[in-house]
Amino acid sequence: MRILIVEDTADVGEAVVASLERAGYACDLADRLQMAEEFLAVQSYECIVLDLSLPDGDGRSLLRQLRKRGAGTPILILTAEFEVTARVEALDAGADDYLVKPFDLRELEARLRVLIRRDKGQASGVMQLGDLAFDPAAQSVQVGGAPVPMTRREMTLLNLMMSQRGRILSKERLFEGLFSFERAEVGTNAVELYIARLRKKLAGSSARIETHRGLGYRMDADDA
Repeated sequence: MRILIVEDTADVGEAVVASLERAGYACDLADRLQMAEEFLAVQSYECIVLDLSLPDGDGRSLLRQLRKRGAGTPILILTAEFEVTARVEALDAGADDYLVKPFDLRELEARLRVLIRRDKGQASGVMQLGDLAFDPAAQSVQVGGAPVPMTRREMTLLNLMMSQRGRILSKERLFEGLFSFERAEVGTNAVELYIARLRKKLAGSSARIETHRGLGYRMDADDA
């Protein structure tokens, strides 16, 4: 899962990125609108965290542009503007949620999970595929009720594949969800390594990862 953070206060942006990456997200950090637009021109995101007061303009202008273009990406406004009118204006412009600074990083993570879950049409926070259960909030994986230890990036890959069950995801798409621009030196072959690790840890589960040569990978369950 890849998230764009648009925030010009360095310590706030870095803290958000660090927190979300620990939770299993790949993050790109833009400190101004122009950089955010450059990222958006070449990359798709599961969610955008958008500050309003930026050095080169108001974040609401980017929000309006995205909605005018028909982009449905969930957008959470993160700002020091606490007035009700500011919140109403942002929500009416197309924002999906609003969080006022100062804030708790745990609440930010929870709100993002809700937005992403809602965008994918998932009612429950626990993702189930056959006998495989993944709880993104608790960062726990179980097969047949037994816990399966996984690294942060393995859980990120699992999250990506379970949320798109039954669909073939290209190696490039999985790479984008696993690594941010700052780790661009990592090759796409790293995806094969993590797929192999994930398969090994899910051995014996009814959930399976199929390889479709030249196309990518598909996750489903034997009893689906």
